[in-house]
Amino acid sequence: MALILNIETSTKNCSVGLAKDGECIYLKEENKGDYSHAEKLHIFIEEALKSENLKAKDLDAIAVGKGPGSYTGLRIGVSTAKGLAYAINKPLISVDTLKALAKNIQVKQGIIVPMIDARRLEVYSAIFNLNHEYVRGPEAEIIDEHSYQSLLAENPVYFLGDGALKCKGIIQHTNANFIDNKFPSAQEMAFLAEEKYQEKHFEDTAYFEPFYLKDFMVTPQKK
Repeated sequence: MALILNIETSTKNCSVGLAKDGECIYLKEENKGDYSHAEKLHIFIEEALKSENLKAKDLDAIAVGKGPGSYTGLRIGVSTAKGLAYAINKPLISVDTLKALAKNIQVKQGIIVPMIDARRLEVYSAIFNLNHEYVRGPEAEIIDEHSYQSLLAENPVYFLGDGALKCKGIIQHTNANFIDNKFPSAQEMAFLAEEKYQEKHFEDTAYFEPFYLKDFMVTPQKK
């Protein structure tokens, strides 16, 4: 059993949670439509610790959403988590962002497809069954009217995440269900981080890097 600080910054949702034995006992997050993580993250961490009268050294591990997602958001979250884990000499745990997003919902039948906005009509996505087990691993894909049609022909498919929002008008089928206002969160990380802690599945704090899925692209300035 463990006391774990969970940090999730891979999207516009800046989320910090404190979890005990796999249950989230404190959650602070903010999603105002921009990336204010650099200003908010350390404040949220301090508030999480104060909520239980804890010091950082009282933690058993630090967990961070590893991606895929925003390049800037991931850099901020991972660098903060690494710095804190190193400072208190506690293990660093990485949690799959798409799996944490998928765990936002429970379904009795069908397929869960979490999607994180990339750019234009591209998303980072994965496919999970109703037990939140991988059917297909993370991919960067461009969405068109043919996307997921074979799955939709056989199952209800639940799309969620900010990447799913821009797909509503493109993916059309009676089996397509779009779940609004769902983002990767430290709350859903709690159980996943506890699992990894019990398995002693820790990252090398010095060398761990976010899972970007694709190279960061710099858009040239218009002259």
